[in-house]
Amino acid sequence: MKEEELIKLSAKELTDMGVCPTCLNRKYNGAVFGDDSNLKLYEDKDIECLFVANPRAVGHMMISTQTHYHDMSEAPDELNCKMIVFAKEFMLILKEVYKCERVYLCTMSDGPMNHYHLQLIPRYIDEERGSKNFVKPRKDYVFDEKSFNIIKQKIKEFASLHN
Repeated sequence: MKEEELIKLSAKELTDMGVCPTCLNRKYNGAVFGDDSNLKLYEDKDIECLFVANPRAVGHMMISTQTHYHDMSEAPDELNCKMIVFAKEFMLILKEVYKCERVYLCTMSDGPMNHYHLQLIPRYIDEERGSKNFVKPRKDYVFDEKSFNIIKQKIKEFASLHN
């Protein structure tokens, strides 16, 4: 199938076919997932950090590698270290900005072809603790300009000291 036809398929269909939707999305400027500029908090040559378009909680975000790896086991140690360091900083920032009680870290690069990423899922004080937070119903992303700009500025300052 030609790439022009592939970009008309869903991310799930692409993954099931062995095509990485993230790589295809980047190659065709948002053709799979749409314009994510209102979600993106940080990007450099190694990683991109953005809010999830269909979050499980307010503040749900992900950190993705720029280069395709199926999962953490394939990525170079230096890249894994960078992602974990950024994840820790984002956890602190999310707790501060959103007043959540915890931020869960997970990676689920599932399927025959997926793109390695970490997800940060906030849990709020009024929510039950436990693994159910990883499968909470998804919602539509709601842009909060004030919080977005605070988080973006804080991670920019952090990155300037750690890159």
